[in-house]
Amino acid sequence: MRIRVLGSAAGGGYPQWNCDCPCCQAVRDGSRPARARTQSSVAVSADGDRWVLVNASPDIHRQIEAFPALRPRAREVPITSVLLTDGELDHTLGLALLREARGVRVAGTPATKDFLRNGSTLLSTLEAYCPVEWTDVIPGSGVPLGEGPGGDRLIARAFDAPTRKKPRFPGVGEGKGRVVGYRITDSESGSSAAVLPGVQDLTPDVLDELRGCDAVLIDGTCWTDDEMITLGLAGKTSRDMGHVPVSGPGGSLEALAALDAGRKVYTHLNNSNPLLLEDSPQRKEAESHGMEIAYDGLEIAIP
Repeated sequence: MRIRVLGSAAGGGYPQWNCDCPCCQAVRDGSRPARARTQSSVAVSADGDRWVLVNASPDIHRQIEAFPALRPRAREVPITSVLLTDGELDHTLGLALLREARGVRVAGTPATKDFLRNGSTLLSTLEAYCPVEWTDVIPGSGVPLGEGPGGDRLIARAFDAPTRKKPRFPGVGEGKGRVVGYRITDSESGSSAAVLPGVQDLTPDVLDELRGCDAVLIDGTCWTDDEMITLGLAGKTSRDMGHVPVSGPGGSLEALAALDAGRKVYTHLNNSNPLLLEDSPQRKEAESHGMEIAYDGLEIAIP
């Protein structure tokens, strides 16, 4: 299995266009070591030829151009389908930018489908421009990925990531499966990877889904729960926004450090997060606990 991190930032990217927080200032003026990042998305392949996207960010065009394996071949694109973890714009707006394709194959939970059709209406808009083949994803059930010979070698099993985040469209897209992660398994080698860019609590059930994976790419949005409030950027905590903080009581770092898994990688990093600064003490602390910090272009090969 081959994994490519196409984008590793949270919504808005890094630096964020409307923000002058210390992290954004540092990457703009080069005063501290930091890399610019596009919005969160991952590409997964069994053979390096056909690829599945986990989420389609608003930066999808830039991400395709930055990764030759995703570029078209005589107008045929090697992207076979898109798996959605939720309906948020930073994970779905790229679908509209794929409208020039002959068709778009999308898989997501019924809650996500409801959100995109009856809330944001993005799905209905996309269907007006190109054929859309939608596959319902039921948490706990596997979905074969890809197409053509060997296309079912990778199996994605969704698992629920319970959230108490205030719904954007009350009464729409709610209930189980509102936010999910995916455990993707290579049926030939038995290797597996988990992709979970958004999670509010690392419950025992969620940790069970991550345990034993060869790679875990997981929510690293904020370092502290009150990070956005302290910096004067927002009035919400990390958990209010649906993301478990990295540090502090109940934070993800403690739980993930003890997790029996292979490579453990923080992704979906908010522009306010000091993990983005390569010389920060927070970065050193995370790495000392066995965590990696994703960057655009990071590749993980699992035998």
